[in-house]
Amino acid sequence: MYAIVKTGGKQFRAEKDAMLIVEKLDGEPGTKVDLGEVVLVANGDKVTVGSPFVKGAKVKAEIVRQSKSKKINAFNYKAKKNERKRWGHRQPQTTLRVTDIIGG
Repeated sequence: MYAIVKTGGKQFRAEKDAMLIVEKLDGEPGTKVDLGEVVLVANGDKVTVGSPFVKGAKVKAEIVRQSKSKKINAFNYKAKKNERKRWGHRQPQTTLRVTDIIGG
């Protein structure tokens, strides 16, 4: 059984005991989280597709850790102006362990 869940503007395939790295969610490690925006639930040959979400379906997960993603480096410059700017960014992210999938 698996589900397609939407969080942080992206969609993820969630299976029981799978680890998901998603956009930052509030909470400390060990906190239980319910992801309610389930787009699709598949159980064997039975597939339920929502419009836009499957009613009554949710994915239960536990926060494993809070971290930051790999650093993105960028460089801006303007030709012939001696203007240069170097900057970087690390996006905060949350690692989840899927504990249960409740189908709608």
